[in-house]
Amino acid sequence: MKHFPIFLAVEGRRIVLSGGGDAALAKLRLLMKTEGRITVFAADPVPEIEGWADQGKLRLVRRAAEPGDALCAALFYAANDDDAEDARVAALARADGALVNWVDNLGESEFITPAIVDRDPVTVAIGTEGAAPVVARKIKKDLEESLPSALGLLARIGKAFRPMVEALPMGRKRRDFWSEYYFDKGPRAVAENGADGAQEALDGLLASYKAKNGRDTHVSFVGAGPGDPELLTLKARNALHEADVVIHDRLVPAGVLELARREATIIEAGKTGFGPSMTQEDINALIVRHATDGAQVVRLKSGDPTVYGRLDEEIEACDGAGLRWSIVPGITAASAAVAGIGQSLTKRDRNSSLRILTGHDMKGFAEHDWRALARPGEIAAIYMGKKSARFIQGRMLMHGADPETPVTVIENASRADQRILSTRLSQLEPALRDAAMTGPALMLYGLAPRAALAAIDDTALQEAVQ
Repeated sequence: MKHFPIFLAVEGRRIVLSGGGDAALAKLRLLMKTEGRITVFAADPVPEIEGWADQGKLRLVRRAAEPGDALCAALFYAANDDDAEDARVAALARADGALVNWVDNLGESEFITPAIVDRDPVTVAIGTEGAAPVVARKIKKDLEESLPSALGLLARIGKAFRPMVEALPMGRKRRDFWSEYYFDKGPRAVAENGADGAQEALDGLLASYKAKNGRDTHVSFVGAGPGDPELLTLKARNALHEADVVIHDRLVPAGVLELARREATIIEAGKTGFGPSMTQEDINALIVRHATDGAQVVRLKSGDPTVYGRLDEEIEACDGAGLRWSIVPGITAASAAVAGIGQSLTKRDRNSSLRILTGHDMKGFAEHDWRALARPGEIAAIYMGKKSARFIQGRMLMHGADPETPVTVIENASRADQRILSTRLSQLEPALRDAAMTGPALMLYGLAPRAALAAIDDTALQEAVQ
C-alpha cells in the first residue's frame, strides 16, 4: 500500500487550486461538496468557474499562482492542463508547506483523490493507486446502485440519536440495534413517512431493545471452501460478518479470515496431520465457552464442515450445553480439485458412484474394500493422502489394480499457488516424493487432467498416421 487512506478534516480550511480549464472543473465539482474554503488561481477561467465565484461557492483570483499563495492550505491542486505550469505551481505549493496533487501525474503527487460514493455523512472512498481507474469506476457504480439514497438522511438522524442508545450495553446488542435501524426499520420508515418516520422507528426500536432480557446465542458451523475467498458462499460471508468469535482450522487462508468483522476475535484451533494439534475436546470446550458467554460463534472449517470436519462431535457439545446451532455448507476440496483438472467426479458409462476416503485414518484404510476400488473405472477422492501414498499404492496393486491407472494430486486446490501432479498408480509414491508438496493436497484416483488426456490422444493419433 503506497497510499494510506484517510479522511482529512477540511471544514473551514483552505483548499487551493491552480487552473481554469477542464481539469480544474472536474476537481472543483468534487471539492465544492466539502466545507473547505476554496481558492482558485486562474488568469483565464472558464465561465463555469466564474459563475461559481459569483455565487460565493469559491474565491477566484484572476492570475497565475505565485509564491505564498498556498500558505496554510490543507490541500493544493495543480490543474492547469499544462505540464510546465503544473510543475511550477506544484513547486511553489510545496515550498509553502501544502500537500500537492498534480492532476494526472501520480508520481509527482503527495496525495490522490479517490473515486467517491457520497451519501453524506456516509462517504466511501475507492482508490487503486492509479493502477486501474476503470476498476474504481466499476466499484463506485456498484456501490451507488446498492446503497439506498436515504442512507445519508438515516445517518444524520442516527448520529443525533446516538446518546440515547448509550442506554444499551456496549457490544453485540448495540450493534444489532444499529444494524436493524440502518438495514431494516429505518429504510422502510423513510419510504413510508420520510424523516419523521425514521425518528419514530428509532424511538420504537430503542424501546424494544431496552425491554429485551439478553439475547439468544448461536453457533454456525461454516464451510470456508477450498481456499479461494471468491468461492465462499454468500451465507458464509454473512455469518462471518455477524460473528463475535471465529474459531478456524489451520487450513483456512488469511483471505477468508479477512472477511470477518474487524472487531471479531479470531482463534486458530489448528489440527496438523500426524503432528501437534489442539485436541477435539479443547475445541469443543472453546466453542461452548464463547457461546455461553454471549458471543455469536462461527466455527470455520476448510472445505465443507460435513466432510472430515469432526462436525458431529462439535454439534453434540453444543447440544449438551443447550446452544442453538446451524450448518452453512461450503465447496469441498474434491469439487475444487476436480474442477482444477477439467474433469467431473462422475461420468456416464464410467462411474456412477464416488468413493471419498481420508488418508489420515489409517485404521479406516486398513478396513477399506480395496478389491472393489481396484476394479476398472472406479473413482476415489482421497483427502489427506500424501503421507499414505505408499500404503495406498501397495494396497491397490495387491488387489489387482491396473498399474497404469491415472492418479492426480492437487495441492492448494483453487488457490493462486495450486499445483497439479499427474502420474500413474505404479509411480505414485516416488512421483509424490519428488514433487515435495508441502501444502494441503487431495488425491484423485482414476482421473487425469483433461489436458493430459488430450495430449495422449494427439500422440497416439500422430503415431498411427506415421
